[in-house]
Amino acid sequence: MLNQSRESRTSSDDLAFFLRVASLGSLTAAARALGLSLAAVSKRLSLLEQRLGVQLLRRTTRKLELTPEGRRYLEGARPLLEQLVALEDAVSGETAELRGTLNINASFGFGRRHIAPCVSAFAALHPHLALSLQLSSQPLNFLDAHVDIDIRVGEPPDSRLVARKLVHNPRVLCCSPAYAAKHGLPDSIRALAQHNCILLRQHDSDFALWRFVGDAESLSQKVRGNLVTNDGEVAMRMALDGHGILLRSWWDAKHSIAAGELRHVLPEWRSPDGDIFAVWQAQRQQPSRLMAFVTFLQERLQSDSALTHL
Repeated sequence: MLNQSRESRTSSDDLAFFLRVASLGSLTAAARALGLSLAAVSKRLSLLEQRLGVQLLRRTTRKLELTPEGRRYLEGARPLLEQLVALEDAVSGETAELRGTLNINASFGFGRRHIAPCVSAFAALHPHLALSLQLSSQPLNFLDAHVDIDIRVGEPPDSRLVARKLVHNPRVLCCSPAYAAKHGLPDSIRALAQHNCILLRQHDSDFALWRFVGDAESLSQKVRGNLVTNDGEVAMRMALDGHGILLRSWWDAKHSIAAGELRHVLPEWRSPDGDIFAVWQAQRQQPSRLMAFVTFLQERLQSDSALTHL
Protein backbone atom coordinates (compact mmCIF):
# COMPACT_ATOMS: atom_id res chain seq x y z
CA MET A 1 0.00 0.00 0.00
CA LEU A 2 1.35 3.40 -0.96
CA ASN A 3 1.77 5.98 1.79
CA GLN A 4 -0.56 8.96 1.62
CA SER A 5 0.99 12.15 0.33
CA ARG A 6 1.41 15.01 2.78
CA GLU A 7 -1.33 16.96 0.98
CA SER A 8 -3.87 14.15 1.34
CA ARG A 9 -3.40 13.55 5.05
CA THR A 10 -5.96 14.78 7.53
CA SER A 11 -4.88 17.89 9.43
CA SER A 12 -5.57 18.75 13.05
CA ASP A 13 -8.01 21.38 11.75
CA ASP A 14 -9.96 18.62 9.99
CA LEU A 15 -10.05 16.56 13.18
CA ALA A 16 -11.31 19.55 15.17
CA PHE A 17 -13.89 20.26 12.48
CA PHE A 18 -15.19 16.68 12.55
CA LEU A 19 -15.38 16.63 16.36
CA ARG A 20 -17.39 19.86 16.33
CA VAL A 21 -19.83 18.63 13.69
CA ALA A 22 -20.29 15.25 15.40
CA SER A 23 -20.83 16.79 18.84
CA LEU A 24 -23.40 19.32 17.60
CA GLY A 25 -25.37 16.65 15.76
CA SER A 26 -26.45 18.68 12.73
CA LEU A 27 -24.86 20.50 9.82
CA THR A 28 -26.98 23.58 10.47
CA ALA A 29 -25.81 23.84 14.09
CA ALA A 30 -22.20 23.27 13.01
CA ALA A 31 -22.45 25.97 10.35
CA ARG A 32 -23.82 28.41 12.91
CA ALA A 33 -21.14 27.57 15.49
CA LEU A 34 -18.28 27.74 12.98
CA GLY A 35 -19.51 30.87 11.23
CA LEU A 36 -19.68 29.10 7.86
CA SER A 37 -22.40 28.53 5.31
CA LEU A 38 -24.30 25.25 5.36
CA ALA A 39 -22.92 24.44 1.92
CA ALA A 40 -19.34 25.02 3.08
CA VAL A 41 -19.74 22.71 6.07
CA SER A 42 -21.37 20.00 3.95
CA LYS A 43 -18.63 20.24 1.32
CA ARG A 44 -15.82 20.07 3.87
CA LEU A 45 -17.37 17.00 5.50
CA SER A 46 -17.78 15.32 2.11
CA LEU A 47 -14.14 16.04 1.20
CA LEU A 48 -12.98 14.53 4.49
CA GLU A 49 -15.03 11.39 3.86
CA GLN A 50 -13.74 11.15 0.29
CA ARG A 51 -10.15 11.43 1.51
CA LEU A 52 -10.70 8.65 4.07
CA GLY A 53 -12.76 6.52 1.72
CA VAL A 54 -15.53 5.92 4.28
CA GLN A 55 -18.77 7.55 5.36
CA LEU A 56 -18.34 9.08 8.81
CA LEU A 57 -21.79 10.54 9.37
CA ARG A 58 -25.16 9.34 8.17
CA ARG A 59 -27.35 12.30 7.17
CA THR A 60 -31.04 12.23 8.04
CA THR A 61 -33.64 14.96 7.72
CA ARG A 62 -33.26 16.02 11.36
CA LYS A 63 -29.82 15.02 12.59
CA LEU A 64 -26.50 13.38 11.91
CA GLU A 65 -25.71 9.86 13.12
CA LEU A 66 -22.24 8.41 13.48
CA THR A 67 -21.49 5.37 11.36
CA PRO A 68 -19.33 2.65 12.96
CA GLU A 69 -16.36 4.11 11.06
CA GLY A 70 -17.30 7.59 12.22
CA ARG A 71 -17.47 6.53 15.86
CA ARG A 72 -14.07 4.86 15.61
CA TYR A 73 -12.66 7.99 13.98
CA LEU A 74 -14.19 10.17 16.71
CA GLU A 75 -12.80 7.97 19.49
CA GLY A 76 -9.32 8.24 17.99
CA ALA A 77 -9.47 11.91 17.03
CA ARG A 78 -10.36 13.31 20.44
CA PRO A 79 -7.28 12.06 22.35
CA LEU A 80 -5.02 13.11 19.47
CA LEU A 81 -6.30 16.67 19.63
CA GLU A 82 -6.10 16.71 23.41
CA GLN A 83 -2.49 15.53 23.28
CA LEU A 84 -1.68 18.26 20.76
CA VAL A 85 -3.24 20.94 22.96
CA ALA A 86 -1.44 19.60 26.04
CA LEU A 87 1.86 19.58 24.14
CA GLU A 88 1.38 23.19 23.06
CA ASP A 89 0.52 24.16 26.62
CA ALA A 90 3.63 22.43 27.93
CA VAL A 91 6.11 23.95 25.49
CA SER A 92 4.63 27.44 25.40
CA GLY A 93 5.32 28.09 29.07
CA GLU A 94 2.23 30.30 29.30
CA THR A 95 1.17 29.37 32.80
CA ALA A 96 -0.16 32.80 33.79
CA GLU A 97 -1.98 33.64 30.57
CA LEU A 98 -4.37 30.85 29.66
CA ARG A 99 -5.54 30.48 26.08
CA GLY A 100 -7.69 28.14 24.05
CA THR A 101 -11.22 26.93 24.75
CA LEU A 102 -12.75 25.28 27.80
CA ASN A 103 -16.22 23.70 27.54
CA ILE A 104 -18.03 23.16 30.85
CA ASN A 105 -21.26 21.33 31.63
CA ALA A 106 -23.28 21.57 34.86
CA SER A 107 -26.78 20.85 36.12
CA PHE A 108 -29.44 23.54 35.72
CA GLY A 109 -30.00 24.58 39.33
CA PHE A 110 -26.47 24.27 40.71
CA GLY A 111 -25.02 25.58 37.46
CA ARG A 112 -27.08 28.76 37.51
CA ARG A 113 -26.58 29.52 41.18
CA HIS A 114 -22.98 28.48 41.82
CA ILE A 115 -21.06 27.51 38.66
CA ALA A 116 -22.03 30.48 36.48
CA PRO A 117 -20.60 33.06 38.94
CA CYS A 118 -17.35 31.06 39.10
CA VAL A 119 -17.11 30.93 35.31
CA SER A 120 -17.69 34.69 35.15
CA ALA A 121 -14.96 35.36 37.73
CA PHE A 122 -12.52 33.00 35.98
CA ALA A 123 -13.21 34.68 32.62
CA ALA A 124 -12.33 38.06 34.15
CA LEU A 125 -8.95 36.68 35.26
CA HIS A 126 -8.18 35.07 31.88
CA PRO A 127 -9.50 37.29 29.04
CA HIS A 128 -7.71 35.26 26.33
CA LEU A 129 -9.48 32.05 27.30
CA ALA A 130 -12.77 31.17 25.58
CA LEU A 131 -15.21 29.65 28.08
CA SER A 132 -18.47 27.85 27.29
CA LEU A 133 -20.96 26.86 30.01
CA GLN A 134 -23.88 24.64 29.07
CA LEU A 135 -26.51 23.40 31.49
CA SER A 136 -28.23 20.01 31.29
CA SER A 137 -30.26 17.67 33.46
CA GLN A 138 -28.02 14.60 33.04
CA PRO A 139 -24.28 13.80 33.22
CA LEU A 140 -22.91 13.86 29.70
CA ASN A 141 -21.20 11.26 27.56
CA PHE A 142 -17.81 12.84 26.88
CA LEU A 143 -17.56 11.04 23.55
CA ASP A 144 -20.83 12.39 22.18
CA ALA A 145 -20.73 15.86 23.77
CA HIS A 146 -18.18 18.58 23.13
CA VAL A 147 -17.36 18.97 26.83
CA ASP A 148 -14.06 19.20 28.71
CA ILE A 149 -15.39 19.26 32.29
CA ASP A 150 -18.67 18.00 33.72
CA ILE A 151 -19.77 19.26 37.15
CA ARG A 152 -21.97 16.55 38.63
CA VAL A 153 -23.30 14.98 41.82
CA GLY A 154 -21.38 11.86 42.82
CA GLU A 155 -18.31 10.13 41.44
CA PRO A 156 -18.59 8.66 37.94
CA PRO A 157 -18.80 4.88 37.57
CA ASP A 158 -16.46 4.97 34.56
CA SER A 159 -12.84 4.39 35.64
CA ARG A 160 -11.62 6.09 32.46
CA LEU A 161 -12.79 9.42 33.88
CA VAL A 162 -10.96 11.51 36.44
CA ALA A 163 -12.97 13.03 39.30
CA ARG A 164 -12.05 15.65 41.88
CA LYS A 165 -14.35 16.43 44.79
CA LEU A 166 -15.18 20.13 44.74
CA VAL A 167 -17.36 20.54 47.79
CA HIS A 168 -19.35 18.55 50.34
CA ASN A 169 -23.06 18.57 49.49
CA PRO A 170 -25.29 17.22 52.28
CA ARG A 171 -28.92 16.47 51.46
CA VAL A 172 -31.62 17.06 54.05
CA LEU A 173 -35.29 16.34 54.61
CA CYS A 174 -37.68 19.28 54.53
CA CYS A 175 -41.37 20.12 54.21
CA SER A 176 -43.59 23.18 54.42
CA PRO A 177 -45.12 24.35 57.72
CA ALA A 178 -48.55 23.76 56.15
CA TYR A 179 -47.76 20.10 55.45
CA ALA A 180 -46.38 19.66 58.98
CA ALA A 181 -49.51 21.23 60.51
CA LYS A 182 -51.83 18.99 58.51
CA HIS A 183 -49.97 15.67 58.61
CA GLY A 184 -47.50 16.00 61.46
CA LEU A 185 -43.79 15.25 61.24
CA PRO A 186 -42.13 11.82 61.18
CA ASP A 187 -40.35 10.92 64.42
CA SER A 188 -37.99 8.45 62.72
CA ILE A 189 -36.68 7.48 59.30
CA ARG A 190 -39.00 4.45 59.26
CA ALA A 191 -41.99 6.77 59.75
CA LEU A 192 -41.33 8.31 56.32
CA ALA A 193 -43.20 5.31 54.89
CA GLN A 194 -46.44 6.81 56.27
CA HIS A 195 -45.88 10.20 54.64
CA ASN A 196 -46.32 11.56 51.14
CA CYS A 197 -42.83 12.16 49.75
CA ILE A 198 -41.89 14.24 46.72
CA LEU A 199 -39.75 12.05 44.48
CA LEU A 200 -36.89 13.40 42.39
CA ARG A 201 -35.93 11.10 39.52
CA GLN A 202 -32.32 11.78 38.47
CA HIS A 203 -29.54 9.86 36.73
CA ASP A 204 -31.45 6.56 36.50
CA SER A 205 -31.11 6.04 40.26
CA ASP A 206 -33.52 4.20 42.55
CA PHE A 207 -35.21 7.47 43.38
CA ALA A 208 -37.76 5.94 45.81
CA LEU A 209 -35.07 4.42 48.06
CA TRP A 210 -33.73 7.11 50.37
CA ARG A 211 -30.45 6.48 52.22
CA PHE A 212 -29.44 8.22 55.43
CA VAL A 213 -26.52 8.45 57.84
CA GLY A 214 -26.74 9.49 61.48
CA ASP A 215 -24.29 9.68 64.34
CA ALA A 216 -24.09 5.94 64.88
CA GLU A 217 -25.83 4.12 62.02
CA SER A 218 -26.93 4.13 58.40
CA LEU A 219 -30.45 3.41 57.19
CA SER A 220 -32.31 2.99 53.91
CA GLN A 221 -36.03 3.60 53.58
CA LYS A 222 -38.40 2.99 50.69
CA VAL A 223 -40.71 5.98 50.30
CA ARG A 224 -43.75 6.73 48.18
CA GLY A 225 -45.54 9.77 46.87
CA ASN A 226 -47.97 10.98 44.25
CA LEU A 227 -45.62 13.59 42.76
CA VAL A 228 -42.50 12.73 40.75
CA THR A 229 -40.26 15.09 38.78
CA ASN A 230 -36.79 15.12 37.23
CA ASP A 231 -36.17 18.79 38.06
CA GLY A 232 -34.93 20.04 41.42
CA GLU A 233 -36.58 23.45 41.15
CA VAL A 234 -39.94 21.84 40.43
CA ALA A 235 -39.49 19.53 43.43
CA MET A 236 -38.75 22.54 45.65
CA ARG A 237 -41.88 24.28 44.39
CA MET A 238 -43.95 21.22 45.25
CA ALA A 239 -42.48 21.14 48.76
CA LEU A 240 -43.13 24.86 49.28
CA ASP A 241 -46.73 24.33 48.16
CA GLY A 242 -47.22 21.75 50.91
CA HIS A 243 -47.41 18.53 48.90
CA GLY A 244 -45.04 16.42 50.97
CA ILE A 245 -41.58 15.76 52.38
CA LEU A 246 -38.60 16.35 50.09
CA LEU A 247 -34.99 15.12 50.23
CA ARG A 248 -33.01 18.02 48.78
CA SER A 249 -29.46 19.40 48.67
CA TRP A 250 -28.67 21.78 51.52
CA TRP A 251 -27.51 24.51 49.12
CA ASP A 252 -31.01 24.59 47.60
CA ALA A 253 -33.09 24.18 50.76
CA LYS A 254 -31.03 26.36 53.12
CA HIS A 255 -32.54 29.75 52.32
CA SER A 256 -36.13 28.49 52.45
CA ILE A 257 -35.47 26.83 55.81
CA ALA A 258 -33.86 30.00 57.18
CA ALA A 259 -36.82 32.07 55.96
CA GLY A 260 -39.34 29.73 57.61
CA GLU A 261 -40.81 28.66 54.27
CA LEU A 262 -39.66 25.09 54.90
CA ARG A 263 -39.02 23.08 58.04
CA HIS A 264 -35.91 20.94 58.51
CA VAL A 265 -37.23 17.42 59.16
CA LEU A 266 -35.24 14.92 61.26
CA PRO A 267 -32.17 17.20 61.35
CA GLU A 268 -30.08 14.49 63.04
CA TRP A 269 -30.12 12.57 59.72
CA ARG A 270 -28.67 13.45 56.33
CA SER A 271 -28.32 11.65 53.02
CA PRO A 272 -24.86 10.61 51.72
CA ASP A 273 -23.49 10.42 48.18
CA GLY A 274 -24.47 13.93 47.16
CA ASP A 275 -21.05 15.58 46.95
CA ILE A 276 -20.20 17.75 43.95
CA PHE A 277 -17.40 16.56 41.64
CA ALA A 278 -15.58 17.92 38.62
CA VAL A 279 -15.17 15.11 36.07
CA TRP A 280 -12.99 14.99 32.96
CA GLN A 281 -11.37 12.48 30.66
CA ALA A 282 -8.04 11.00 31.69
CA GLN A 283 -5.11 12.24 29.62
CA ARG A 284 -1.39 11.71 29.84
CA GLN A 285 -0.89 15.46 30.18
CA GLN A 286 -3.81 17.65 31.25
CA PRO A 287 -4.17 21.09 29.64
CA SER A 288 -3.15 23.82 32.06
CA ARG A 289 -6.42 25.71 31.54
CA LEU A 290 -8.46 22.68 32.65
CA MET A 291 -6.48 22.15 35.84
CA ALA A 292 -6.40 25.89 36.60
CA PHE A 293 -10.19 26.10 36.32
CA VAL A 294 -10.80 23.03 38.49
CA THR A 295 -8.51 24.40 41.22
CA PHE A 296 -10.17 27.83 41.01
CA LEU A 297 -13.63 26.25 41.15
CA GLN A 298 -12.75 24.09 44.15
CA GLU A 299 -11.39 27.07 46.11
CA ARG A 300 -14.39 29.27 45.31
CA LEU A 301 -17.00 26.66 46.18
CA GLN A 302 -15.29 25.63 49.42
CA SER A 303 -15.22 29.27 50.54
CA ASP A 304 -18.96 29.72 49.84
CA SER A 305 -20.78 29.69 53.19
CA ALA A 306 -24.05 28.79 51.43
CA LEU A 307 -22.47 25.42 50.58
CA THR A 308 -20.24 24.66 53.53
CA HIS A 309 -22.35 25.52 56.59
CA LEU A 310 -25.15 23.13 57.55
